[in-house]
Amino acid sequence: MALTATSSPEQAPRAEAATASPSLLADYATLFKPRVSTMVVITAAAGFYLGSLRSGISPFHISLVEAMIGIAAVTAGSSVLNQALEHRSDATMQRTASRPMAAGRISFPHGLLIGFTAIVLGTLYLVHVTNPITGTLTLLTAAGYVGIYTPLKRITTLNTFIGAFPGALPPLIGWTAARGLIEWPGVALFAVLFVWQFPHFMAIGWLYRDDYRRGGIQVTAAQQPIEDAARATVLQSVFYAVLMIPVSLWTTWLGITGKPYAVVAVLLGLVYLGFTLRFAGILRAPLGPKSRTLARDLLRVSVIYLPLLLAAMILNAQGRLLF
Repeated sequence: MALTATSSPEQAPRAEAATASPSLLADYATLFKPRVSTMVVITAAAGFYLGSLRSGISPFHISLVEAMIGIAAVTAGSSVLNQALEHRSDATMQRTASRPMAAGRISFPHGLLIGFTAIVLGTLYLVHVTNPITGTLTLLTAAGYVGIYTPLKRITTLNTFIGAFPGALPPLIGWTAARGLIEWPGVALFAVLFVWQFPHFMAIGWLYRDDYRRGGIQVTAAQQPIEDAARATVLQSVFYAVLMIPVSLWTTWLGITGKPYAVVAVLLGLVYLGFTLRFAGILRAPLGPKSRTLARDLLRVSVIYLPLLLAAMILNAQGRLLF
């Protein structure tokens, strides 16, 4: 924002920032959840890369870019529809109250139009540049996320488990974009992302449990009494963190990755498990300030772990060493 001729260099930007509303472009960016969309594209691109090597085509073929554009469009549209359905509950939670639809800067019909347009055009584009299986899987991901997971968030804590299915589909979608069919290696990539989500989600749930309770969102961490919520949160986190290690090795067993990757996967898995076990410290004082620190640390490790694991897959794809 430019300063006017009469503005104080120190005071004017702060005053304007406090009173000015975000631009329409900034609101669109918020609706599209760029960080989430970026993670989806990264995991889908990893699936495409690994699938393209199996197909014997260049992993940097132009269709990679085309496929990622379509996947990003559908993901962005799903994020918009999610916020459209949740605009009332978002308005009651501190972390989401400033979202464009929750704050009333973008209307419900406006949001629906953007969301459906992005999903339909993105799906049709994917079918055109890749294949019908990829377009169908991407559309099913959007339908599962918006039509099943989002409504269930207000009904049952099982929404986390059910929502993990569409959340784990991007690497399989990337695989089918390169290969044109669903195969066990692609399913293995799906399994990696599916299992990874639970410690990640549990950490988020614990950090924002009060907000979720205010918004009527059913998450394990927001249940009562708090001691039972902490116990259930920790049990789920530890179970899936332990499971993450053998699941991450499935790709080596199928020949997608080699032994160097397997060593790295075990080491990364042990670190992820270690921080998850550390997160179990919330059992000692569920309402204490340290419990939030433990959850935040696990969340940070989870978002570092996944890209590192995917990078190890790519660098040791098909048993090759690319470094």
